[in-house]
Amino acid sequence: MIDFLNYAVLGILTGQLYAIVAMGFVVIYRASRVFNFAQGELIVLGGFIVWTFVMVFKLHPVIGALLSILAGALVGILIERLFFRRLVGRSVFAMVMVTIGMIILLRGVMLILWGAHERQFPAIFPLEPVIIGEIFIPSPLLASGFLSVVAALALHHFFNRSRAGLALSAVSEDHEVAQSMGISVRKSMALAWALGVSLSIVGAMTYLSGKTLTYNAAEIGFAALPIALLAGLESIRGLLLGGAIIGLIQGLTSAYIDPIFGGQASAIVPYLFMLGVLLIRPTGMFGWKIIERV
Repeated sequence: MIDFLNYAVLGILTGQLYAIVAMGFVVIYRASRVFNFAQGELIVLGGFIVWTFVMVFKLHPVIGALLSILAGALVGILIERLFFRRLVGRSVFAMVMVTIGMIILLRGVMLILWGAHERQFPAIFPLEPVIIGEIFIPSPLLASGFLSVVAALALHHFFNRSRAGLALSAVSEDHEVAQSMGISVRKSMALAWALGVSLSIVGAMTYLSGKTLTYNAAEIGFAALPIALLAGLESIRGLLLGGAIIGLIQGLTSAYIDPIFGGQASAIVPYLFMLGVLLIRPTGMFGWKIIERV
């Protein structure tokens, strides 16, 4: 029973880590209807930014983390200025293709600036596990659970209660209509990209804390994909439940199913579960229902 609880808790908290990464998908999608395929590369970029501040400039991890989040916001604004400002009013397909091109561009820029060799990522969070009874919880995972709840509540309030958040939702519906209402589409998209890349920095810190920084870290972008689609790509709070479900299923599969088959069933089960849900509810568990009047 204790083993089951350990696997379940670790799985749910791992799902919350994926949920933070998935928030980057959702924030950008809610502002532009663009699915950012370069989210994994932004995680790697965030890792290199944090590593530079803490390991090269020798800043305290807390100060380095805060400066990295600020730098992430600036990178997001730069991405909007360079690529998406010119595409306002264009098709969603064109914007999606740009995000695919960003995968190659970001990887090339990072190779030029930081090279290809592995690096030890600083321990942003304590390495000692938190012990509750007989349950051992790694500190970074516990921090990811806390940060995912805080970020989800803050973003939910932002999108539903603030003027800027409501403007982002209007922009996502139709650029021309939003402009006719006096909303600056360019500023809204810049804000969305700034938030999205800043969340990638937070995701990089919780995922890589105390580990080795390599370009393989981009794989977490695909690991977070089932959670974003399961939640519906529009629901911030739905990501918490989606992350808990996917993390629990993956954790228990890894503990009890993988040893039987000697394979990596836990790597594909989240995608199978996601496909099963989407076949029944294509908009995801918490996706918006679009009502069209004829």
